[in-house]
Amino acid sequence: MSSLTVPLSRAQRKEHALGPWPLACGHTIPDAQITYLQIGALNADRSNLILVPTSYGARPEDLAWLAGPVLDPERWCIVIAGMFGNGASSSPSHGAMGLAEQGWVVSHHDNVTAQRQLLAEAFGVERLPLVYGWSMGAQQAYQWAVAYPEQVERICCVCGSARTSPHNRLFCLSLRQALTADRHWNGEGFDATPDQGLRTYALIYASWAASQPFFRTVAEPIEEHVERQWLPHYQRHDPRDLIAMLDTWLAHDVAAGGDLAEALGRIQARTAVVAGSHDLYFTVDDLAADAAAIPGAQLHVIESILGHRAGNPHSSPPEQSQLRQVVDQLLAG
Repeated sequence: MSSLTVPLSRAQRKEHALGPWPLACGHTIPDAQITYLQIGALNADRSNLILVPTSYGARPEDLAWLAGPVLDPERWCIVIAGMFGNGASSSPSHGAMGLAEQGWVVSHHDNVTAQRQLLAEAFGVERLPLVYGWSMGAQQAYQWAVAYPEQVERICCVCGSARTSPHNRLFCLSLRQALTADRHWNGEGFDATPDQGLRTYALIYASWAASQPFFRTVAEPIEEHVERQWLPHYQRHDPRDLIAMLDTWLAHDVAAGGDLAEALGRIQARTAVVAGSHDLYFTVDDLAADAAAIPGAQLHVIESILGHRAGNPHSSPPEQSQLRQVVDQLLAG
């Protein structure tokens, strides 16, 4: 497998129209669409498509680096599908949907069902050799395997859980509060850009996304580091989209409030659960518990001080190599 990232010029960015899309919350997206990136070609028997659902705040292009270092685009047709609310697929910023204040909450079951229709209509694919996801992408991989066990051969869940934990909820609520406490929040949206809210949001996000050992390596004042390295990533988003994705994260539970172990026990896919050694969001203990409930699942731990970002090491070859070994082992079975 090549370790070189495939240039974006080789990736095909497309939009797929879904039509009116009913959500589990009771609302309907009138003209729903999924934006996706295709890297690599579908083979003659349509058996080589790997689905990569997007993570929090990611557009499909943000995960294109996976093609080469982790997933082989010469062998696999890699489809990176944007979840609802991410600003590329149907989102509040499109006027396509509202926020929880108006009763709008997208579930991962909504996302996965939409992806299933995308794959059937755009690719003629009904069975997947692999769903690979990081963070909220891992949440969707779990959802795929629980909702459609006979259609998923393998899942690789990197730094993400099957149910949002109480501690994880606290983190998401703090981010939501940072935005809605801004003076420009009007109860349903924003009258102007919430600059102060976004700065507070970035400080909270950075403090959890990387580890304590990582921040000891940062030479510049930490406020400047967050301002330069973290804040621009969130400023590129409509803040309503940031909130919509948080609400999806908060609602995540593959057991839909039921017995989590029983739901995970129904998974038929060969499963790799990948934890980061210093991940403060999704701890090794939490992911080990998920893995223990899934028949035959293997738990892998990436040794890295990058924290949660060890699962998305777009510019760090050591972590890329560890992920590639996990994927190669999973696909060899």
